[in-house]
Amino acid sequence: MTPNIPVNILMVDDQPGKLLSYEAILNPLGENLIKANSGREALELLLKSKIAVVLMDVSMPDIDGFQLADMIREHPRFQKTAIIFISAVHLTDVDRIKGYERGAVDYISVPVIPELLRAKVSVFAELYRKTQQLEKLNRELEERVAARTEELRESESQFRSLANSIPQLAWMAEAGGSIFWYNQRWYDYTGTTLEQVKGWGWDIVHHPDHLHKVAEKYRQSVATGEPWEDTFPLRGQDGNYRWFLSRALPIRDVNGKIVRWFGTNTDITDRKLAEEALVKSERLAAMGRLAGIIAHEINNPLEAISNAFYLLRDHPSLDEEARYYSKLAEEELARVAHITKQTLSFYRESQRPVAVSLAEVLENVIELQSRKLQVSGISVDKRFYTRGLVQGYPVELKQVFLNLIANAMQAMPDGGRLRLRLGQSKDRRNGREGVRVSICDTGGGILPEHAKRIFEPFFSTKDTKGTGLGLWISKGIVQKYEGTIRFRSIRNRHVRATCFSVFIPAVSASVTPKVSAALVA
Repeated sequence: MTPNIPVNILMVDDQPGKLLSYEAILNPLGENLIKANSGREALELLLKSKIAVVLMDVSMPDIDGFQLADMIREHPRFQKTAIIFISAVHLTDVDRIKGYERGAVDYISVPVIPELLRAKVSVFAELYRKTQQLEKLNRELEERVAARTEELRESESQFRSLANSIPQLAWMAEAGGSIFWYNQRWYDYTGTTLEQVKGWGWDIVHHPDHLHKVAEKYRQSVATGEPWEDTFPLRGQDGNYRWFLSRALPIRDVNGKIVRWFGTNTDITDRKLAEEALVKSERLAAMGRLAGIIAHEINNPLEAISNAFYLLRDHPSLDEEARYYSKLAEEELARVAHITKQTLSFYRESQRPVAVSLAEVLENVIELQSRKLQVSGISVDKRFYTRGLVQGYPVELKQVFLNLIANAMQAMPDGGRLRLRLGQSKDRRNGREGVRVSICDTGGGILPEHAKRIFEPFFSTKDTKGTGLGLWISKGIVQKYEGTIRFRSIRNRHVRATCFSVFIPAVSASVTPKVSAALVA
């Protein structure tokens, strides 16, 4: 408040004449003078107005001054309001102490000296004015501080939202390289807390084989002020490592001095695996072409040997035992010739899609694996309710089912039953007509922790025996046909089995009257 604005002075007395005399004495101060004829009226006026000073008589019939002072002080708004008692009787020290305990700040005895009353009221009125001005300044300062704090909070919130919305893990470090902040994605991926990884504690999520090199290179960048970049694996909260491309840039002040570092970690695992898969796929393709060349070169002399055995079979110089062994050799030679022919067909891909019978593909694969099936003691239960005609490439379709059947056989090293079903079906996603192939084995089943990763590249349940590419490549081939490949595995005390289901859209199908409900989804 400014000094020109008058404040309210409340005068309380049950005698109107005294109130008029107080008014005459205080008028020169230029303040607002409010009169109350009783304690109750005074309380009502206090609740309606802001009062700077209360001038009251000690002796009043309804509520005396001491009682009124008690009531005023009980209200939080008036606990600091100045109260001046006016007494027409002599007050003892005990009465004065009683008044001070109830909130009185001064006493004036009758007869009232006008100059003294004006001086005392003027002092308390000015004190009230200064207090109001100070409170106003404090409120304005608090509002400014609150507004600035809100601006900073908004700015911080925007930064955090931005940092948490980017796909990378992000962090900030002091000028000396000590990290003090991470975004939420870091915590979501690593499963750590700030207490665990602040400063230089981030080493707990680094692979021990890479940690020394990473730390040394990072410290060197911090020392030189050069941007930092490195590629290394970080451990996730699931215990698995993923590869990250990590970068950090220095943040400088107006004088060019480094005050902070801002860094990110970008997950490049899929890209790295895809690059490695491409290299391995090209290597496998080269091996396939080499196998085709070898099979082609073997085929010619094999035909000559087959002809020789054909002539030898009925030669008159052979006895019955020799003829028997000659017949066995001819049968095995025929098997070798068939395998050679199949190998050639596997790697002699068509230039354009052709009508392929999945029934024939499955028969060829089973024939190729017949020897292993017999040796392993695996019986085959196959039921084909349709020829399973699809438009595609025979070689890659054979690759899919050869891989699935080979996996089923490897799951039954001590023998078992391989069940094949082929029939008409529908895509559960869109109702599209097609054919479904189910390949089930009675092996040990797939562990639950392996189920989520079964189609990932380079993930294998066969320890060092598998490349981890078979199911990944098979899924890619099936998806190219707009088809699906799923599996279900059961592991309990009574039953252990795994069933893979492949759906491929069909161009035509010749279905037997039997329903395809026997297919395993």
